[in-house]
Order: sequence, then structure tokens, then C-alpha cells
Amino acid sequence: METRRILLDGTVTPVVREGDQLVAGDGRRVPAAEAVHLPPCQPTKILCVHLNHASRVEEFMTTLGPAPTYFHKPVSALNAHGGAVVRPDRCRYLNYEGEIAIVIGRTCRNVAPDEAGAYLAGYTIANDFGLHDFRDTDAGSMLRVKGSDTLCPLGPGLVDGWDFRAKRIRTLVNGEVAQDGSTDEMVFDMHYLVADLARTITLVPGDVILSGTPAGSRPVQPGDVVSVEVEGLGTLTNRIVAGPEPVREDVGAQPSESEEVVSTALGGDWELRGIRRPRR
Repeated sequence: METRRILLDGTVTPVVREGDQLVAGDGRRVPAAEAVHLPPCQPTKILCVHLNHASRVEEFMTTLGPAPTYFHKPVSALNAHGGAVVRPDRCRYLNYEGEIAIVIGRTCRNVAPDEAGAYLAGYTIANDFGLHDFRDTDAGSMLRVKGSDTLCPLGPGLVDGWDFRAKRIRTLVNGEVAQDGSTDEMVFDMHYLVADLARTITLVPGDVILSGTPAGSRPVQPGDVVSVEVEGLGTLTNRIVAGPEPVREDVGAQPSESEEVVSTALGGDWELRGIRRPRR
């Protein structure tokens, strides 16, 4: 079953998808293509694995350690299917990262990987956008890189009973395939990630875990349309827009364009690969 949260007649309303229709508990119907979507869950925290897909590890010419590492997106970064993703003025390196999001269904603490599935509400699609212009200033926390406003679209729906194994995940930019991977290339599977985090962090209903992205993340520009397709979960689509005001210059570290910023945004050793920097 797939459930969604939408604005229906100005009210936040849970609905069930029936084909191309969304049906509220009172029987009201709205075409899915016309609905104003909200994130399909209400997390208290959004926890994200750094590297997990083998193709992404290879792209960065690195190796993984014996266990995953994580970062955190604040809930203020939440966005939804159809929402605008804001690239602030004076920033150039806003990257998409198509991912699958694990959503917790009941309080989870100290469980084994083979028990984790019983604690899930289901899965949804995520786009783990990153504003790499701030990569030099966050000291590894990824706070502004991954946690700035609008950079965590989720949706369109929450699907229960979905088997995460051998599922295709693709990201398209303006209709052209930019990422194409499979859950079978994940080094640490969904249940492992849940169990790992729940050893010391209590996961509560609605909490989200982002499970990693395949190779091919690159910068996008205002006006671009980015869609993430996951087999069995649907398609999450967002449009990139320019921020209405610049990042302030009178406080804090400023957007930068170091070798680390550029090589991360453009995928590994961009000079050796002959990759061109994005247009301004």
C-alpha cells in the first residue's frame, strides 16, 4: 500500500493512492498529478549514510571502512514532491543525489539487522541535495552542505511491504539519465543501517534514514527539473530555483571553490577526467 500526505482543500490530509487517484478517508478524490504534496512522513531526525553504493565509492577512487559513517540533515531541510529546491545566490555547486529513504514505523532501539524490517513503516524516495560551496567550512559535519533549507525532498508516497533487493534507481535531469544504479550495489543494506544507528540512537515513528546514492551526482542550475525514479516506489520530481537573496557576506564563512569543493561536486578527480566546470 502507498500512502501520501497532501494539502486537500487547505488541510493536511493523509490519502491512499489508487492508480492515478489519491483517496482521502472520507472518500474525496484528487488526481495524483494535481495534488499539492507534503513529505510523506514527519521525522524528528533525518540520518544519512555518507558512502554506500559501490559505483560511488569507485567514482571517488576511495575505499570504505568496515562500517558506515553518517551525517545529519535538520528537519527544516524537508521538501516534497513538486517542491522547489533553492540554490542560494553566490552558490554554484548544488548537486542532486537520488536515494531511497527508510522510514521508521515504531520505536526502534538495539535491534539486530534481521529484526529491523519489523520496525519500518516503509520506504520512500529522497533526493539528498548537497550545496558543496560550503564543503570547506563545515569541518566534516555537512551541516550547511546537506542541511540548508529545501535540500531534502521526500516522496511522493510511503510504500509498505516493498522489498529493497535488486531495485533500480535512476536520476534524470531535464529528462536525461544522470544516475543509474541498483540497490544490489549497496555495501550496507537497509536493515543493516537501521540496526547500526539504533544501537545508540532511539529511532521513533517517522524518522528517516537516507541510504546512499550511486555514481553520477553533478551540479544543477536554476530552471533544471530533477526526477528520481525507484522501481516500485515511483518518481520524485523537483525544480531548481534561484534563491531570492544572496548568502550574507557580513557573517560566517563564505561559499568557496577549492579543489575539494570542485572535485566533490564534479565527481572524483575532475581534472584527470576532463570534466568541465558548470556554467555560472
